[in-house]
Amino acid sequence: GDYLVTIEEKSKATFLRAYMNWRCMSAGSARVCVRMVGHKMEESYSETLKEQMSIVEMPLSDPPLCISCCPVSGDLLVGCKNKLVMFCLKYLVINQNLTVLDFERSLILHIDNLIPAEVAFCARHVAITTELDVLILKLELVQQSADRPEQRAHRASTLEKPEDGGPSTHTLQHELDEFIVCQKPVELLGEESKLCEIPITLESTELPTEDTKHFQVQYLLFRRFTPDQSPFGFCEETKLHSVQLLPVYQAAHEETENKRELLSLFCFFSLPHVGYLYSIGKLVELISTYQYSEKSEQAVLTPQFLHVITSENLQCFTVRCSAAAARDEDPYIDTTVKACPPVALDVCTLRMQLFIGPRALCHFKNHIILLTKADTEDITERRKPTRRMLSRKADSIKSRTNSESEPGWNLYIINTVSTVQLYREMVDYSRTYGNVKTESCIHLLSEAHLLVRAAIMDPGFPTSDEKEELLRAFRESCAALGDCYSRFDTRDYHLALPYYRMSGLSIAEVLKRLVSEGDEIQTYERGFIFYLTHSLNEDLNEELSKESANKVLQIFYLADPVQLPHILCSPCMRDVCPLTAVKYLQKVEKMMPSVVLTLTKAFMALKMGDLMMYEREMDSYKETILACGFIEQPKLLRQHKGGVVVPTEFAVHLKETQPGLLVAAAVALHENSKIELEEADTFFKMLCSNSENTVPQLLVDFWEALLVVCSQEEILQELLLRVTSQYVWRISKRRPPESKPLKTTEDLINSCNHFGLIFPWVTAIMSEGSPSDKDFHEDISKLQSLLCSRSIDTASALPLLEPLTEGGQVGLTVRVLCSTRLGKYEEAIDQLLEGRPDAAVLYAQHELKDDSRAVWWNKLLPELCKRTRLTGNDCPVLISALKETLSVVAMELELRDFLSLLPEDGTAAFFLPHLLHCSQR
Repeated sequence: GDYLVTIEEKSKATFLRAYMNWRCMSAGSARVCVRMVGHKMEESYSETLKEQMSIVEMPLSDPPLCISCCPVSGDLLVGCKNKLVMFCLKYLVINQNLTVLDFERSLILHIDNLIPAEVAFCARHVAITTELDVLILKLELVQQSADRPEQRAHRASTLEKPEDGGPSTHTLQHELDEFIVCQKPVELLGEESKLCEIPITLESTELPTEDTKHFQVQYLLFRRFTPDQSPFGFCEETKLHSVQLLPVYQAAHEETENKRELLSLFCFFSLPHVGYLYSIGKLVELISTYQYSEKSEQAVLTPQFLHVITSENLQCFTVRCSAAAARDEDPYIDTTVKACPPVALDVCTLRMQLFIGPRALCHFKNHIILLTKADTEDITERRKPTRRMLSRKADSIKSRTNSESEPGWNLYIINTVSTVQLYREMVDYSRTYGNVKTESCIHLLSEAHLLVRAAIMDPGFPTSDEKEELLRAFRESCAALGDCYSRFDTRDYHLALPYYRMSGLSIAEVLKRLVSEGDEIQTYERGFIFYLTHSLNEDLNEELSKESANKVLQIFYLADPVQLPHILCSPCMRDVCPLTAVKYLQKVEKMMPSVVLTLTKAFMALKMGDLMMYEREMDSYKETILACGFIEQPKLLRQHKGGVVVPTEFAVHLKETQPGLLVAAAVALHENSKIELEEADTFFKMLCSNSENTVPQLLVDFWEALLVVCSQEEILQELLLRVTSQYVWRISKRRPPESKPLKTTEDLINSCNHFGLIFPWVTAIMSEGSPSDKDFHEDISKLQSLLCSRSIDTASALPLLEPLTEGGQVGLTVRVLCSTRLGKYEEAIDQLLEGRPDAAVLYAQHELKDDSRAVWWNKLLPELCKRTRLTGNDCPVLISALKETLSVVAMELELRDFLSLLPEDGTAAFFLPHLLHCSQR
C-alpha cells in the first residue's frame, strides 16, 4: 500500500488516521477529502480522489497506544488497552482508471490485563512489549469449523499458581504503591511459551463470506525481564523499547505478481543496555545479544546493520540475519559444497558517531534519518518511568508540549557507506591481524562476507552493475576466508574447501596464492591439505601444469604421504612427471607399503614405458589382492572427463595382458558401490572401442562374473536378461564373440547357481544339431544352462528369445524349456512330438513328476496312440516311445484305469504284455 498512518492528539482526544494519495499535496494540489474507514463511496465522489489527498478516519472504542504496519501485506495492527485491532488493507476498484485504498477492521485480539507499549506486525506474526514483557505470536490460518465465525477463542495454560491460593502477583502489584514487586525473569521458547500468563481471545469482525479467514493463536516466545540492578543506572530506568519484526526475502520461485517471497523472519527488542535478536522462522532461537556502551534510546534493525541511538551517539552494529537466512534458503550451507559464517558469531561495533541529543531514528534503503534536539535537557527524563513497573493498567494520556515552539530541533539524513566500500575497508583492516591474531582476522573477514551476502540476498536491491560488483566482492571474500582457513591452524580448518569452491578459484590459482615459488620447504596447515585432498580426489576437468603437479607431490610427501598414491590418480595430475612420482612413491613405500601404492607405481611405470618395472610391481601380489587394491583407488582404472567415463592407460594395458584381473577388479568395484552397472557398461564399451549398440565380449565376461557374486535380486534379474539377450543376438545373427570368453559353460555351471546343469533331453535333441551350430556352441550351451536353472524370470525373457523360437534344434529346446518353466507341460509335449518325438519320453521322465505326473496318461499316452495310428508302422520312433510310455503308465495306474486308456481298435498282441504287467503289479 501507499499510505501514512498516524496517532494524533487534539483537545485531549486521540485519533487514528490514515493519509492516502498524499503525494498530490506535494504536486501543488491543496484539496483534501475526509472519509470514514469502510465507507462506501459514490461514483461521482470517488472520481475526485485521483486529484486530492484522502484522510481516512478509523474510529476505535479505546484510544490507540501504538501502531505497526505489515511490510508484506500492508495490513495495520493497532494496540489499545487490553486488545489489538487488525485492519486489512483493501483495494477498491471504482472503475477501470481508479483504484482506491481502504481498510477493513477484520480481527480483534483480546488480551486481559495488558497495556501494549509497542507492537510489531509482519506476515501474521505479532510482537508485543510492555515495560518488561515481550510476547511473540503467530496467527495461523485454520479451516472453518462449526464454531460461530464471529468469534473464536484460544486460551493458553498459565504458569502454576501458589498452592495456598493467595493473591496473584497482579493483585499484589496494585495493593501497595510504596513497594515494587519484581517477578522472576522468564524465557519461554516455542511450545513452552504457552505457559505464559497472557490468555488471548480472537474476535473476527469482518462480514462472514466464503473467503473469510479464520485464525488461531500460536505462541512463539515469551520473555519477562526484571528491573536492571547493574551499575549503569537505577532500576527505574529498565524499560523495553524498539520492538521490531524484520522480514528477509528471496526471489520468487514461480511467476507471480510479487517478485519476492518471505524467506526468514527476525524479531528485535531492546533494554536500555542490552539488545536481543531472535529468529522466529522455522525455529525460535536467540541469535545475538548486543551490549551497549551507554544507555540506548532507540534501535532500528536492518538486514545488514543494527543502528542504535544513545544520549549522544549513533552506533552501528553488525547483525546475523543473513547468516540465518542463508541456511533457510540453501540446504547445502555447512557442507563441503558451501559455507557461511556461523549464526553464533560474536557481533561487532562498526561505527560510533557523535550527535547532540538524538531523539528518534528511522531507516530507509541506504539512508538513516535522525531527529535530534540540541538543548541541555536531561534526555532520560523524556522516558521517566512509573514506579509500578509491572503494571498493565493504562495511565491517563497526558497532553504533550508543543514542540513547534521549542528551539534546537534538527533533522539529519545520513547516507550509509555503500556495501562494497565498507567491505573493502573491513578487508583492509583485517590485514592488520593477518599474522598476529588469527581469530580476529577470520572474524573481520566473516563480517565482511556476511555484509556482502546480505546485499546479494535482497531480491530487489542491486542493479545489474551493482550486482556484478557485489558478486565479485562475494567471490573475493570467499577466497580470503579460504586463505585464512588454509594458512592458519584453526579448529574449523575444513571450511577452506567450501569457501574456495564458492570463490570460483581453480586449484592452480589457489596454489599460486598459498605456495611460495622455489624449492624451499614450507609448512602446510591442515586446511590447505584438506582442500587439496578433496579437490584432487574429485573428477575435475582442470589439469595442472607439470611444475604445479610436481609441487603438489612435494606438498603431500611432506604433509600427508599416505595420500600420495590417491593424489597421483587424480585427473588433475595427468601431466605429472612419472619418474619424480616413482621416486616419492619408493620413499613412502619404505615407511608404509600397500597394495594401492604398488598399483600406482605400476601405473607410473606404464607411463614411463618401463614394462619390466611394471611386471615386477604386478607380480608382487596375487591377482585377488590386486583386484581388492583397485577398490581403494578406482581412478587407477577409470576417470571422468566431461561427465563421461574414460578408461585409463592402466585399464587398456590390463585388457590386453590380464583381462581376467580387469574383470575381477570391475566386479569388486561394483560390489563395493564404487561403480554402477550402467557406468561399467560405458567403461567396457569405450575400453573395447565398441559402438553404443554393440556389446563387447569383455562386458559379457563382466556380467557373467558379476552373476557369480551378485546378491541383489533386482540387479540379478537385469544381468540375467542382459546375458540372455547377448547370447540370443549372437546365435540369431551368427556373430561369434570378438575375443575368447573368460569362462566356459562348465566353469559357470560349477561356480554360479544361476547356470544349471543342461537336461538330458536337451542334450539328446542337440546331439543331432546342424553343423553351423557348432560355431556357437558356447553361447547355445550357456543360454540353455540359464534356462535350465530356475533363476531367470521366463516371462520377462520370452520377448528376448523370440528370434530363436522359429525353428531348428536350438529353437526347439528354447521353446520347450520356456513352456516347461511356465508350467505348460502339455504344450511342451506337443512341441516335442512335432519336432523330436524320440526325446518326448526322455523329457517326460525328467520333467513329469509329482503334481505333473498325470500328464503321462492324460496327454502323452493318448497323443502317442493318436500319432501312431496315423503313421502305422512307418514311424518306429513313435512305436518305441509308445512302448516306453505304456510301461510307465502300467506301473502307475490301477488295471481298470489303465484299461480305459487303451484304444479300442488297438492290436491285442501289442497291449497285452502291458496289461499283464499292470495286473501282476
